[in-house]
Amino acid sequence: MSGLVDTGVFASRWVDLPEGAEELDPATLAPGFRAAAVACGLKGGGETDVGLLACDGESVRSALLLTRNAAAAAPVRVCRHDCDAGAIRAAVVNSGNANASTGEQGYADALAMRDAAAAAIGAEPRTVAVAETGVIGVPLRIDDVVAGVGEAATALSADGADAFTRSIMTTDRAPKACTVSAGGVTVSAQAKGAGMIEPDLATMLCFVQTDAEVPDPDAALRAAVDRSFERITVDGQMSTNDTVLLQATGAAGAPLPAGLLDAVLLGLALQVVADGEGATRIGRIAVEQAASVEEAERVARAVANSPLVKTALYGRDPNWGRIAQAAGMALAGEELAELGAAEIDAEGLGSDEAEAEVAVRLGRGDATAHVYFSDLTHDYIRINAEYTT
Repeated sequence: MSGLVDTGVFASRWVDLPEGAEELDPATLAPGFRAAAVACGLKGGGETDVGLLACDGESVRSALLLTRNAAAAAPVRVCRHDCDAGAIRAAVVNSGNANASTGEQGYADALAMRDAAAAAIGAEPRTVAVAETGVIGVPLRIDDVVAGVGEAATALSADGADAFTRSIMTTDRAPKACTVSAGGVTVSAQAKGAGMIEPDLATMLCFVQTDAEVPDPDAALRAAVDRSFERITVDGQMSTNDTVLLQATGAAGAPLPAGLLDAVLLGLALQVVADGEGATRIGRIAVEQAASVEEAERVARAVANSPLVKTALYGRDPNWGRIAQAAGMALAGEELAELGAAEIDAEGLGSDEAEAEVAVRLGRGDATAHVYFSDLTHDYIRINAEYTT
């Protein structure tokens, strides 16, 4: 049982595209956007590792969601303190180096990346977001990155999404991107993520572009993220670098169709889970009859992050006792009726399907919550044991 779970962005049973939506070539960006990528040697092997994304529209409205990790990386802190989150025109990204836990020099390097991108495309520095991903605690080779940013600026293309998507990958086994049209508007999106994934705002890197009119990008993005990236976990580890950016030009003169942004982000989120380091299957744990939404969330995350449940998902073992243990642990110290086979549906763990449904009914109220999670395999240990050695 090995290899990437085969789920396209909209292939999962849990994703519903709006009626009339049409998938386009994921290499093509929404109208008014261009992207490019170059190799600067951060990842080695000639792989691209610096990407640039730019908006050419007359105006742009945007929203940024960033990790809550207290050890947030330099690029996250730059986006938080030195960027105009509502008017982002461009994003510059590197992979291979997270630029996290790198002190004052790391912050200066993130600013240098941002300023180089701004100068290369003729934008105000505060309208450029910066994101980085890779190894923590290693100084960034900023001269190489700055040179790469200038090179990428000369190669910007409306068909550059595939190059950009590949440049932001680290342990990802496959690129994660889509472009879809519906209701007279286009949405394109690119994401990366495979490890250090835990629900809490953005849980990876994701960039979304659209020509739709989005009056309140922050509200739209937060709502869609809550129903997608907030619903996933791979290993229960919150990243230092998580960033989600939405840019909207309004050039199409039409609003986002209902459910379109939700479908795009949930599809990408499920690809992150499917591509979890070493993953072979996806699970969906639904917690029902909880006393509150917060309680349902707590139990769902405890089950989804349980190594015992995750290994049962890998081994196709419908061991409902492991779910009972994790749920009880999440509610430690509280009164809970006994959980048995009648209250726990674990048959999905033992199925041959790549997507497994499991559920637990707490009998404490009518609140519900769900979380998507990946299995835990031998390859997860290998990948992370060898990450820097």
